[in-house]
Amino acid sequence: MDLEMQQFKADFFKALAHPLRIRILELLAEGDKSVNELQSLVGSEGSAMSQQLSVLRAKNIVVGTKDGNRVIYALRDPMITELLAAAKTIFNNHLIDVRNTLHRMHKE
Repeated sequence: MDLEMQQFKADFFKALAHPLRIRILELLAEGDKSVNELQSLVGSEGSAMSQQLSVLRAKNIVVGTKDGNRVIYALRDPMITELLAAAKTIFNNHLIDVRNTLHRMHKE
């Protein structure tokens, strides 16, 4: 069971390991969006957006719902929003550590 969970986590984080996919998730954290809305907000071409959404769908991170000719995307699990917030906090903590280190080095 532990190995299965570790594999799930590894696959999950691999699916997140692209800046455009992270941006898509950040936008979907604000609310459901169509492919055209996502493309417009990101400034990405259609093929790149479709490719990244395909990766996120394959790992069940986002879901697409047909609405006429459009597909509306949403986060499958609202906890993704908390994961993104935690990553931002870790990044900010890292920046604070770097800043403090540089400040100490400058004083020496």
